[in-house]
Amino acid sequence: MTAQDQNRPLAGILWMLVTGLCFVVVTGVVRHLGTGLPAAQSAFIRFVYGILFLAPMLLPALKRGIAPLVWKLALTRGVLHVMAVVLWFYAMARIPVAEVTAIGYLNPIVVTVGAALFLGEKLAFRRMAAIAIALVGAVVILRPGFREITEGHLSQLGAAICFGLSFLFAKRLSALAAPGTIIALLALMVTVGLAPLAWAVWVPPTWEQLGWLAVVAGFATIGHYTMARAFAAAPLTVTQPVTFLQLVWATLLGWFAFGEVVDPLVLAGGAMIIAAISYMTWREAQLKRRAVTPPPVAAKF
Repeated sequence: MTAQDQNRPLAGILWMLVTGLCFVVVTGVVRHLGTGLPAAQSAFIRFVYGILFLAPMLLPALKRGIAPLVWKLALTRGVLHVMAVVLWFYAMARIPVAEVTAIGYLNPIVVTVGAALFLGEKLAFRRMAAIAIALVGAVVILRPGFREITEGHLSQLGAAICFGLSFLFAKRLSALAAPGTIIALLALMVTVGLAPLAWAVWVPPTWEQLGWLAVVAGFATIGHYTMARAFAAAPLTVTQPVTFLQLVWATLLGWFAFGEVVDPLVLAGGAMIIAAISYMTWREAQLKRRAVTPPPVAAKF
């Protein structure tokens, strides 16, 4: 991908706006379903639909053959993702939509720390400062000691950590397999991993519940597609700040649809996390551009 390919900021912003709306629909539907189905079962049904949507990419990849290392990494990522989606579904049914969304913004921070610990990436001062600000934002959202920290909050924190670690494996896999193969393998691994968990707690779902979970899978798939389009159209420095609007949509959804109280501190904490991530993204893009741009004197040779 050339720099010219990513020189469409308006398109990137619009694609990211659609992405945020898609994911808010996902969280809203899961919130609407509530605790009628166990978290593992809801997640399993959602990923079964995902397998059907992704079959055109999965079947050709399996026919071509997949390297053993890719299988190993995909399996490990699948285990982490199984834990993440179960925790996320559990949290989504128990705490406000805005809080789930705000805590979920910690995913890139987990990726940054994990990349330093496990992939040998340098943890520069700007990264450490961004991590510190993001953690302060998380404290502002949760406010331990000033209100009750529920199982739902702890589940979403666990989900953020597991999703972040899953993304680290995705980063490693991106050098070994095509994006479509990576996504399809994830759906396969998570579906297989969730199957025994769902079976252990299975309750007969209604047609309405099955229909809503199909909506969840559909909008999640569309959201991942539009996110990829946003990243292709514009740099992260343009698209990253737009993700904060997802918290605004989630807050409005929680207020209008579920009667959830608008908590200004949740918005403030989410804004701190997004600001920290956006600064870190912008700063590293500046340094990368400086590294690849030849100095003026070089043009004279």
